[in-house]
Amino acid sequence: MIYRLFFILSLLTLSLFGRHDAVAAKTCPAFNNMKHTKNTGHVLLHPMERYTVLREHKGQMLVLLKGENPAQRWVDAGCFKEKKHTAEPTKSALKPKHTKKYENSSVSKENILALSWHNAFCETHRKKKECQRGWRSLFGKQKGTDRFVLHGLWPQPKSRVYCGVERRYITADRYGQWNKLPEPKLSEETKSGLKEVMPGTDSNLHRHEWIKHGTCYGTDAECYFKNAVALAKEVERSEVAHFFQTHTGRRVGIEKVRALFDRSFGKGTGEHLELRCRNGLITELWLHLGEGDSDLAKMLKTGKRVQSRCRYGIVDGVGYGR
Repeated sequence: MIYRLFFILSLLTLSLFGRHDAVAAKTCPAFNNMKHTKNTGHVLLHPMERYTVLREHKGQMLVLLKGENPAQRWVDAGCFKEKKHTAEPTKSALKPKHTKKYENSSVSKENILALSWHNAFCETHRKKKECQRGWRSLFGKQKGTDRFVLHGLWPQPKSRVYCGVERRYITADRYGQWNKLPEPKLSEETKSGLKEVMPGTDSNLHRHEWIKHGTCYGTDAECYFKNAVALAKEVERSEVAHFFQTHTGRRVGIEKVRALFDRSFGKGTGEHLELRCRNGLITELWLHLGEGDSDLAKMLKTGKRVQSRCRYGIVDGVGYGR
C-alpha cells in the first residue's frame, strides 16, 4: 500500500514539474492517442495560441485542450519548436500562409458558404445593429440592402465546430454573448473587406463565426476570412445577385436560381445549391463547396449535390412588412 502511494505521488510530482505553457508555432492536428489514428472533432492547434503542455514523450507533447473530449491530446513536438517567445504577432505573421486555399492538406475540403439575403434577415432581426434604420433611410435605401451578405463559411460535417476552443468561449458563444469573444487577428485590408460583405460585424458576427467554425477550417483567421470574403464577392458580381436585385417582391423558384448558377459558374454548379426560406421569404443561399483553388466555380463542381427543402420563396424588398 505504501509503495503504491509513493508511486502515485511520484507520478503527480513528475506531472506538475513537467507542466508548462507554450505557444504553437503552426497549425497541426491534435490526436486522441500517440499513434495519431484518431482525432475526435478534427481538433487543430493554431499558431500564436498558448496551450498547456502536460508532458513530452518521444518527440510528442501531451497538451490540455479545455472544452474538448478528450481534453488531453497528443501533438508533434514540432508544433511548438519554431517559436520560443510569446510576443504579439508582427504584420508579416498576419499574412495568409497559403496563396491557394488548398495548398495545405489540413485545410477543410468540404464547406458550406452561407449567404444571407439582407432584406429578409432584417425582416426578422430588426433589433440587430446592422438592421437599424437611420435617418438616411428616409431619403433612399440603406447601405447593405438588396444584396447577399456573408453569413459564414462552415467546415463540414456540421458537427465539426469549436476546434481547440476554451470552454469559457464556447459557453459565451452558445449564450449569444459574442461581445465577450476574442477579436480575430486580421490585417486592415481583410477587416475592410469583411466589413463590406458582412454587415453583421456590427453585432460581432465575425467573432462568433471564427470561434465556432473558423477554428476548424485549418488556417489562421486571416486566411479563413480572406477566402470567405473572396467567395462572397464572386457571388455578388454574378448574374445571380443581379437577378435577385431586380426581382424584389417576386416569387422565385429553386430551379430558376440553379439555372442562374449554371450560367454564372458553369453547368451543374446549381446542383450544389440549397435554398433556405422562412415565413415564405428566401432568407439564404447555402453553397456546398468542395476542393478548388479558391475558385468558386471549381469548388461548386466538386462539392456535395443536395436537395433543397425550400422550393419557392419571395425575394424580400427593403423595409419591413414587405
